Amino acid sequence: MKLKDIISSLNEIAPIQYSESWDNPGLLVGDEDKEIKKIYIALDATTDVIEAAHEAGADLILTHHPLIFRPVRHVSTDDHVGRRVLKIISYDMALFTMHTDFDVTCMATEAASLLDLIEIRVLEPTLSEDFGLGAIGYLKEDLSLKELSEKTKACFNLSHVMVYGDLDDTIVKVAILPGSGASGIDIACSEGCDVLITGDIGHHDGTDALEKGIDIIDAGHFGVEKLFRIYMKLYIDNTMKGIEAIADEAQRTYTVI
Repeated sequence: MKLKDIISSLNEIAPIQYSESWDNPGLLVGDEDKEIKKIYIALDATTDVIEAAHEAGADLILTHHPLIFRPVRHVSTDDHVGRRVLKIISYDMALFTMHTDFDVTCMATEAASLLDLIEIRVLEPTLSEDFGLGAIGYLKEDLSLKELSEKTKACFNLSHVMVYGDLDDTIVKVAILPGSGASGIDIACSEGCDVLITGDIGHHDGTDALEKGIDIIDAGHFGVEKLFRIYMKLYIDNTMKGIEAIADEAQRTYTVI
């Protein structure tokens, strides 16, 4: 299957024109006429991921986060981005990224569904009432903050979460904003949510959220967004005949000891 045909299929679920203006998704490395038989799916195109994709015999690396994000003035081994770009080229692979285009169409609603929320809608509409960042929904039955924290760990296969709030608080209405979500605190508050599940919450954002009347479950940036790998593998398996999709299982950003 030609890469350009794969791109056309990927754009059906997350059109690139839906991405934020500051973002850089799409084909970052490669030739649209390249024949693709195997796709390696990961959150980031780290050196380890590139090596794993090469060892697996992949023709295309599909990531959520763009490897090339800021303007590139040169591509050389003197730069960590350049080194990875050159490695991808030397292995005759391509790199395609689905970032905020995937966020506004799939990421948060899928995360909310995994949590078994009901009456799900967009937290922060960007394109329309149906597309945007984050999601809001209700629990099928009230849970304590501790119980929801344990459920979050189970749903996203996490060893831990960081919680701001009284563990005995009753949670009814939930906001979820995968990735780095401090910007969603005020919106979640205005929507009357009891908790925001997100990542990258610092001390001040967490304590300020409590003052504003909302609890926080910090599941990490990687913790929720890693669902991208399985979601996209299932999509490729179901829609692209003759293409083998491999979801990276080893990628981690840090270790809790």
